[in-house]
Order: sequence, then C-alpha cells, then structure tokens
Amino acid sequence: MKKIVLLAVLLATYAFGANQCIVCHKGIEDIRDRNSSMMRSILRISEKAGHPGNDCIVCHGGNPKSKSKKYAHRGTVEYFKSNPGPKEYYPAPASSWINQNTCGVCHPNQVAAQMNSLMMTEQGKIQGAMWSFGAKEGYTHVNGNYKTKNPDDPHKRLGTDTYRVYMEKLAMMEPQGFPTEMKELPAAPTVEEIHKDPSLAVYTYLRQECLRCHTGSKGRYRRGDYRGIGCASCHVPYSNEGFYEGNDKSIKKKERAHMLSHQIQSSRKVKVKIHDVEYSGVPVETCSTCHNRGKRIGVSYQGLMETEYQSTFDAEGHGQPKLHTKRYLHMKEDVHYKKGMLCQDCHTSNDLHGDGFLAGANLGAVEIECQDCHGTTKKYPWELPIGYSDEFSEKEKVGKPRGVTQTVAKYLKQGYLPKDKGDGYILTARGNPLPKAVKKGNKIIMHLASGKDIELKPLKLLKEEEALSKEALVAMDVVEAHTSEMECYTCHATWAPQCYGCHVKVDYSGGKKNPDYLKASHDHDMHGTTGGMRDLKKYLVPGKVTETRSYLRWENPALAQNGEGRITPVIPGCQTTITVIGKDGKALLQNYIFKIPNVEGAGKEGQNAIDMAPVQPHTIQKEARSCESCHTSDKALGLGVGGGKLGADPSKTTIMDLMSADGKIVPKQVDEQIPAIPNLKHDYSQFVDENTTQLMTVGHHWKLSHPLQKDERDKLDRRGVCLSCHQDIPKGNLAVSAMTHIAQMAELKIDNKEHQGILNKILNLGALLQVIGGGFIILLILYVIYRKFIKQKSINPMSRGWK
Repeated sequence: MKKIVLLAVLLATYAFGANQCIVCHKGIEDIRDRNSSMMRSILRISEKAGHPGNDCIVCHGGNPKSKSKKYAHRGTVEYFKSNPGPKEYYPAPASSWINQNTCGVCHPNQVAAQMNSLMMTEQGKIQGAMWSFGAKEGYTHVNGNYKTKNPDDPHKRLGTDTYRVYMEKLAMMEPQGFPTEMKELPAAPTVEEIHKDPSLAVYTYLRQECLRCHTGSKGRYRRGDYRGIGCASCHVPYSNEGFYEGNDKSIKKKERAHMLSHQIQSSRKVKVKIHDVEYSGVPVETCSTCHNRGKRIGVSYQGLMETEYQSTFDAEGHGQPKLHTKRYLHMKEDVHYKKGMLCQDCHTSNDLHGDGFLAGANLGAVEIECQDCHGTTKKYPWELPIGYSDEFSEKEKVGKPRGVTQTVAKYLKQGYLPKDKGDGYILTARGNPLPKAVKKGNKIIMHLASGKDIELKPLKLLKEEEALSKEALVAMDVVEAHTSEMECYTCHATWAPQCYGCHVKVDYSGGKKNPDYLKASHDHDMHGTTGGMRDLKKYLVPGKVTETRSYLRWENPALAQNGEGRITPVIPGCQTTITVIGKDGKALLQNYIFKIPNVEGAGKEGQNAIDMAPVQPHTIQKEARSCESCHTSDKALGLGVGGGKLGADPSKTTIMDLMSADGKIVPKQVDEQIPAIPNLKHDYSQFVDENTTQLMTVGHHWKLSHPLQKDERDKLDRRGVCLSCHQDIPKGNLAVSAMTHIAQMAELKIDNKEHQGILNKILNLGALLQVIGGGFIILLILYVIYRKFIKQKSINPMSRGWK
C-alpha cells in the first residue's frame, strides 16, 4: 500500500510540472513504462535527489531548474556529487566512459564487465589483421583498443562456480586466446615511418576501417550503421535510416544519426511502442549494425549475402541502395530467425556483456553450443557433461551429466525469468543457466524475448518418437563420428559468405587523410561524448584505405578443424593482399602477401599469412547439406573451387591485347590487365594441395585449428567411389543407398584408396564369373549358403520353411 501511495505522489508531482526538462522536450517518450520496476527505481532516486518526479536527471544529470538550454545542459544536482548518479550533464548517458554513474547504478555487474568484453576490446579482429601483415604479434593476443587487464580476484568472473573453474582450465590450455592483460594498439604511422616500414600500414588500416564497431564508439554515420554508444549500442533503437520518429519537438526529424525513439529495448518484459507497433527484445537488425563485416553473422542470420550487383530496381529505376555500405542477395534465413528467435534468445548475458575477463576471439567469449538445447540422438542435453562440444581437449567428451539448475545469479534476475521454471533451467556447455530455456519432462520450453513460447524436442526424443528421417538417423545416430567429431552446423549451415581475396590499398600519396576512429573514441570528455560524436574531422591521420575482393561465393563452404578440435565450416578470414602507395604515388608494396615466419612445416619462407577462418555461419537449416557436398567435393577437402584446376597462376601478370598465335604481344603500348600477386601460386579458395601441404594458415587464434589432416581427409574423401560400381547399375531401386555406403566406410575407417581397391577386386571377380558362366555362379551361391548357414551354424533350412 505504501508503494502505491508513493508512486501516486511521484506521478502527481510529475504531472504538475516538477520535471522542467520536458518544457523543452515536450512529447518525448518515457525511457521506460512508468509502471515498470525500472521506472519506479528511477523515480525513487529522483526523490532522494530532491527532485521528485524528474526521471531525466537520474540518467542525464544537468540543471533541472534552468529554462536556458545552455545552463540546463550543465553540471548535475547537488545530491549526485556525493552519491551514486551522474557527475555532470550526459547527453549520451549510456556511454561506456561514464555509464558507471548511470546504467551502472542499477546494473553494476554488466557495466563492470564491459571494458574487458570482446565488443569493447576487439582483440580477435586486431590480432587477425596484424597476422595478415606478417604476424606482427605472433599467436599472442596482446593488443586491443584500450589498455586493460583481468581482475586480480578470479571470483569476480561472472557466472557459476562450475563456470569459473571451467574457464580457468581453458585459460591454462589456451593462454594465447585468454590473455591476462591488453596493451593499447600502436598509433597510426606517419608517412615517413611508412616509407621505412610499409607493414606499419596495418595500424592505419585498423584505425580507419576495422575499429569503428566497438561499444566505446558511436560508429560510422552511414545507412545501416547508426547506433548508440556503450549500453545504448544495443539497448536503444536506431533505424537503418537514422531518423528520429518520436514526439520530442526539439529533435530534428530530417537529420540523420538520431535514435528512432527515446525508449529502452531489452528483455521480454520490456515493451517498446513506436507508432502502431509494439515489440519486446532487441531486434536482430540492431545487432547487424556491427555484425555485417568480418564473419558477417548478423546479416547472414537474416539471409543477406553480399553482392556486387545493384538489382533490383525501385519505382524510379534506382538500383538497390547500400546497407552497411554493401548490397545484398536474399538467401535463406537461419531457421531460428524464421521461428522468430532474436540473437539474445540463444546468446547469454555473458556472451553479450562479457564475464569481466579478457578473451582473444569469439570462440573464447561465447559459452553456448547447439547441443545445449538439442542434445544428441543418444543423450538429452541434461545428460551431457559440462564442456561437451566445447572441448579444447578430449577430456570433456566424457563426464557426469550436467543436469539442470533451479537458480540463477542475482544479476540475471533483472532480466526476464519465466514464472514456471518447470524442472529447472538448461545449462550451457560451460555451466551457466540459460534462463530462457526450461526443462519440462523430456522437452524444453523456450521463452523468447519477443514474448513467444516455443516447444523444443531434443534429438533423443525425436528419435524415440521415430520422428527423424532415415537420412538424419544415418548422419547423426549411425555415423557416431558426425556427432562426436563435428559441429552440428558443419552439416546444417547450408551456405556461408565467402569473400575470397581481401585486396587492401593504403594510399599515402598527395596528402590523403581519413579519420582515425579509435583515436576519436579515446578522446572522451567528462560528458561521456567522444571525438567522433563532436567533430570527426579533427582526428584525420595520413593515408586512405580502400578495399575490394577477387570474388564472392556462398555455396557449400570448405571444411577444417576449429579451436575446439571439431570439424567445422571455414570461410576466408583476413586474406589480405596489400598494396601500399607512398607519398610520391609509387607502390611501396604491390599486391603483397606476407609470410608467417617460423611456422613448423611451412618451409624456409613460411606460410602465406592469408587465412581461412573456422566459423559458425548462422545460416542453419533443418535440412542439412547433402552427403556428396562434403564427401565428393574438392572444395570441402580444402583443394579449392574446382579442385584448384580452374584458375590461372595468379603469380603471373596477365596482359590482354593483340598477340600472335605463339603468344607474342603485337602493340608496344600495352597495360597490365591483371597485375601479378607474387606470393600466390594458387587460387584463394585452396588452402591445401593433394599432398596435404598447407598453403595458407587456418584459424590462428587457437592451437587445435588446422586444415583436415591426412587421416581426416582419407575418411572424408569419397571422390570417384560411386562411379566404380554404379556406372553399370540397371534401372530400379538399389539394395543399399550411396549414403549408407559412405556411413559404413566411415565407421569401418576404410579410406578412399582401400575402398577403391575393394571395388576393383569385386569388379574383377564379377568379370571372371561372367567368363566362367552363369551356371557356376549359381553353384557358388549355393555352396556359400551351405557353408555359412547350414554346415557352420547347423541350421535346418526346412525348419524355416525353405523350399
């Protein structure tokens, strides 16, 4: 009753004009529903601060008594100077640089974890680019956007005790992927420094192009890239066009780079209403404002695949507009996306906010696996051990069942928790609860952020109900290696974006300059604003970066082993082919591919520094890719598109003009059509040859990442096998399907050469029998039946009704 009276008083005070901020910002949307627990907390703080009903000052600070914009947007109320709250006026209160005084008052764990999260440090991206410029920091992950280090107390890692113990073990196994501290990325080089060492252009490349997306920056102001800073990067809605569509008269409606509405989007219990549409959760498109480069998982999840083409045309005949500076084909969306699942429905708070400790790349930061919800055909998710499918070693494939949990950490209770938690919350592979996934009997109820509940039947239950197809049973149940040695998405991700050959030009001629986004974000003031939010032109550094590629593909990605030791799809990572133009307009490096020094087995020169990256493509379909797309594919083996036999030698310059039949160029004035790439002797899609020699690196973040080894390739390779038998098969149903052949050969560990030999013997025997005659065949069959079933096993054929 007291709470109701307090709320009524606060609302009445608000109604009679205690909040002077809305004199200018009349019509602005409440940041949260006024009946929500969050708004009640905000109003309680405003009352303690001596300004009951003024929710604006709790986040923005400022001087609420002034009617002048100049003075209203200055300072903070006296209470907050010595109590938790804003210490100055904050136009962007979610900014990473001051949000410990705003968002962190109520959400201290997430805010404390943010500085070491991968979304802030971008360590994997930085190490990947530096690797492609000659492995400037080797296998280690020591450079990031900012100087930081892990907490001294391991118990400060967010998560359960099981999770903390597990992560400490991973950090010991993969120290290069779980660094303890991080130093700041070196500054952008001067032109003079570039002429001494052109490889320093990597710092220009990173700062001008790659490091716009971290949450300490507001990013780039382009269509599809508009977003907030800090917590608002995800939790405040921005449209792709960047226009404000709310009712605050002070915000310009025709000016881009504004939030769509002054509201918070977060969990299932938070409703956002814009015009006539009400939704909950964080839309996928919010995530895609950043996750559209690199592995492109955001746009891929939505079914968008980059293209060079402009079709289709609009009503005025204009080509497709650029989104995230790219144009797209519309492919099949991920099956989870089609079911209405948002990114946060799978990814945990630790995945998104971080756990407070550093991780060098995605595989270190993400704690979930497909089997956490789907299990296997032989075990339910709760019957699997902690660490299953997240192994980094063989040990985690066995162990006691992980079970479920009835409790969640205090910081997770601020989000949505189902009222009916059934038998308990499902656990991730690393031992944290999945609050949206509740066990009910042998089923799982997913409580989606959108407000929808869906029933999930694990694979074991589907098998028990005989709901799996024969193909699925063979692939997942009969061929156990598919489940124990491969990622689920190796088969179920039917396409992946493959951008072959990343041609980077860094041009320092003619005084060219572009913004250093990282330097601009470093220049943050007491108001929480960064240089990029004030005037990006002040942060120009020498050089101008442009990027292009050799070609794009999407179908049937190649296979390799990831850092968890499982077979996975791989796509081009940083296949950086570098051209650096000096101040005089001459190339200091031209189409240059660096070599990785001192890599075991790479020869004296080392391997090419271009890389193929293991990936979860986020393009999952219920119907998996065909058996043949892996077992009879040159590309799947790592031999490249068309087995590497289609492209000409890229290390040789191509000149096209009038020439004689013996190849002599007729004119004297000619230009190079396709300049050479000296260190590239093969197509970008080929990363091993037929002799299993590795031609480029594969997944350099983790120790276990590598191309398929000889024994793995021998098990996979079934090229030409079908033709050995099936070229003379008559019409009609075959006794055994080709898929079953493949399954049996894999289980028996018979490689392709041995299989071909068996087939050869069978065919030779068949030819011999044809010569001897059909009568002998009948006698032989009768003799085999006699020896096998009658004499050896003493079976009376008449007892079985034989005639």
